[in-house]
Amino acid sequence: GERRCMRAKKLKQGKQGAFSPGQSGITTTNAMMKLIFLQTIAILSSVQINCTEALNIVLAGGTGSLAKTLIPKLREHDVTVLCRNAFLAAAPARVSSDYGWVGQSFLDKNEHVKLRDWDGGDLLDIVGQDFLGWQEDALQKADVVVNLVGGFTEQRVMATERIIRESLRLNPGALQVCISPLEEELKRKVLIDRVKKCED
Repeated sequence: GERRCMRAKKLKQGKQGAFSPGQSGITTTNAMMKLIFLQTIAILSSVQINCTEALNIVLAGGTGSLAKTLIPKLREHDVTVLCRNAFLAAAPARVSSDYGWVGQSFLDKNEHVKLRDWDGGDLLDIVGQDFLGWQEDALQKADVVVNLVGGFTEQRVMATERIIRESLRLNPGALQVCISPLEEELKRKVLIDRVKKCED
């Protein structure tokens, strides 16, 4: 039947939603994942909506275990997962865990999901044709950009910074949902400083 979905009203320029999962004091992995998921859904639900079309949701870090829980709950929306290698992420048998949990069977069950190659914030657009233009393809039409990349390494913080910067440049009206790790989960003090700088 015809899908009855929702599309976000245009938000004020630069409006962002950001939160830390550590405020609740929950430390177990499963409980923390549930809390983050509920907070993410709450932010997505708080957007003023019109009952016309699906939201266009872009998910950076969408091949991780948290996204595996989140994505099936977004069936009424169109989800674009940014990943380093869409071909390997969609393979029936993944070559390695580096490309996440996705796999062809998950995509078959979640037809609202598509994969898009991106450079992970490493400024490596020159490495191949598949990486070019991800900003325009994924971000210009996004209603919500959910960043699950985190800040566990300097590389991941670069990705966090770039996805937000590129999104605000191309589509300042999109809602930004950014999830950062707890300070005790960061292994080095320099990484904590980088995450705080990004959040500020």
